[in-house]
Formats: sequence, structure tokens, C-alpha cells
Amino acid sequence: MKSKELARITMMVVAVLVVGSVTGCKNGRWIWQKAPTTAGGSTTSETSVPPLGGTDIVAGARPMAMGDWQRGEFQPVYFDYDSARIKPSELVKLQAVAAALRGNTKRLIIEGHCDERGTAEYNRALGERRAQAARDELVQLGVDPSRITTASFGKERPADFGHDEAAWAKNRRCEFVLAN
Repeated sequence: MKSKELARITMMVVAVLVVGSVTGCKNGRWIWQKAPTTAGGSTTSETSVPPLGGTDIVAGARPMAMGDWQRGEFQPVYFDYDSARIKPSELVKLQAVAAALRGNTKRLIIEGHCDERGTAEYNRALGERRAQAARDELVQLGVDPSRITTASFGKERPADFGHDEAAWAKNRRCEFVLAN
């Protein structure tokens, strides 16, 4: 009898931990930007992307469908240290995103990321500026701005967990998530 109770309590604790790891906190570490107002004056609702837990896609991996979200379809755009300026060498990646979006009605979430240096607040703001810079470039390339939402994860989701310049360079990026 005691082992059944222990097993049930263990299962409940595991369930709570699993639910807690896949749900975001309202005051959590993610910053979401509402899409701009449309021509009719209405705004689209705030968008949230389910946290990935251990399912992050590394650069070069195949697309991964997660319900209505698709990751890995496009190459990440990388940034210089402490910069939100799109490098000329990265423009071709944004042109590929714009070309793909012109052929469908999917929405796009641009996630801004940073390396581990700097405070959490500073990196969330820098990640947002990076996502916004990518968004602005896509709008210039003809993508409807009402289809794009930006999010900043700051330094919370590194692509590389190393603590050197090579790892940091991989973490200073924007990633793109397609939403149906």
C-alpha cells in the first residue's frame, strides 16, 4: 500500500514538473511584441510560442513541426557583438524568408537571441532590437507587417552552451518560426 502511494505521489510530482517546464510564466523571461495595427485599425492579439524545453533545433537541422509551429525552415541570421545591425552577408537569408512568405499566408515569429554576456534585461532588449531589425528588413522586402510578430529570448536559449567566442557568435542570432 505504501509503495502505491509513493508511486502516485512520484507521478504527480513528475506531472507538475513536466507541465511547469512546458508552460511559460506571464511575467517570465520572454518578451512578446504585439503585431502592429492593420489598415482597419484593429490589432492582432498577442502571440505566444510554446517553450521548447529540450527540443530546440540547432542550425542546419531539418524543419520540426510542433502543432501549428514549424522551426528550422530558415537559416538563422547572425549578429556582431552588442549589435542589432543586419550584416550585408546575412541579407540573403532574409531574402529567402521573404520569398517563402510571399507564396503563402503563414505568419512568422522572429525570435531574437543573445550570447551570455550582459544582464538578462539588457539581453532581452538587445534580442528584441535584433528581431525588430529582421522584421523591418522583411517588411522592406515586401512581407506584410501584420503577419510578423517578434519575441526576445535574450540569453535564455543558447544554440551553443560554450563559453568562448565561437559559441557566443552562434548565440547572437534571430531564428524564424512559421505559424499556420
